[in-house]
Amino acid sequence: MLKPLTTTLSSSCLGLGVRIHHVYFTNQCDLIRSYEGSRFTKTSKGSLHFNSDEQSFSRIGRLKTRCQHQQHVFPNNIAHISADGTHQDQNDVSKATLIWRAIKLPIYSVALVPLTVGGAVAYLQTGLFSARRYMTLLASSVLIITWLNLSNDVYDFDTGADKNKKESVVNLVSSRSGPLIAAYSSLALGFIGLTWASADARNMRSLLLLGCAIFCGYVYQCPPFRLSYQGLGEPLCFAAFGPFATTAFYLLLGSTREIIFVPLTHTVLSASVLVGLTTTLILFCSHFHQVEEDIAVGKMSPLVKMGTERGSMVVKGAVLTLYSLLFGLGLCKALPLTCIVLCALTLPIGKLVVNFVEENHKDKGMIFMAKYYCVRLHALFGAAMTAGLVSARILVK
Repeated sequence: MLKPLTTTLSSSCLGLGVRIHHVYFTNQCDLIRSYEGSRFTKTSKGSLHFNSDEQSFSRIGRLKTRCQHQQHVFPNNIAHISADGTHQDQNDVSKATLIWRAIKLPIYSVALVPLTVGGAVAYLQTGLFSARRYMTLLASSVLIITWLNLSNDVYDFDTGADKNKKESVVNLVSSRSGPLIAAYSSLALGFIGLTWASADARNMRSLLLLGCAIFCGYVYQCPPFRLSYQGLGEPLCFAAFGPFATTAFYLLLGSTREIIFVPLTHTVLSASVLVGLTTTLILFCSHFHQVEEDIAVGKMSPLVKMGTERGSMVVKGAVLTLYSLLFGLGLCKALPLTCIVLCALTLPIGKLVVNFVEENHKDKGMIFMAKYYCVRLHALFGAAMTAGLVSARILVK
């Protein structure tokens, strides 16, 4: 795949024709193509010389060619020119891809990781694990995240934030009421499941913590609060998925009808902080590609306030903080050594997140993928922590 970069370009006008010189490509390979009367010939320095007597380059991205009698403005998108000479516009996304993005399946790791890490801490402390309760809590958590995703699409549609977002569920189904009904139905069913699990464990403290987590989600996006529009989404996300949810799941999976009181330990509090950090990083990076849209509707996300360049520095600082805390908590013996060793193996993906954001924070098309790299970090870090906690219990035996 060749991606034209308009870093070096000069143009001249010959009558109504256009002559464009030196558009560089990221891959250097021999290429001679004819496209609507144009001839593309590779030079020895990896550039392509375009010669045309027609306006054949309407898809080369953000170019303006000024002639004496008229101005040609090229649309703000980039076409990918493949080896077979075909053109694929980034805006021409298939319906299947839009549906996949709307489902947000990778994002559901934010339901899985707090539950699994909380359960692993409970197993470390008590040696107990209830598969039935775990599956009930997982199904309920997925329903709660479904409510968050659907209601977020509805309320962002109301404010105009998702007006041009093709993968918005509201835009896909051309209905506001359908997704809203589905959202609150999911919330009701999810909360019923959480209540049943709390009653089964005879631990109402956990239900209170989960109620606080759900309340954070509500004030984050729902009217009349919409605190995400005030730049408070990240603190709410950290509290909801970190200390509230992870600790609640620990209490639920560590309790039985015989063991009602499960103490809060340094281990579960430490693990919940790390889970909260990786979850919040996903939310923070999801703002990079929609700064302009947020500004248009008055949504003061952190990246609207600080800009993408400073935002990339925040991402770097957050990843450094994550691993610094990991090693610090290991030295304090708040987390077992096995956790430190296994979580340290995720350092390459942490470095990948930092490098990707630093290199692409100005590229709206590329930076869209930043949140998915953060999802990978979140899932792998959570899996490593879980494995470390379980291993510590097994090794003690």
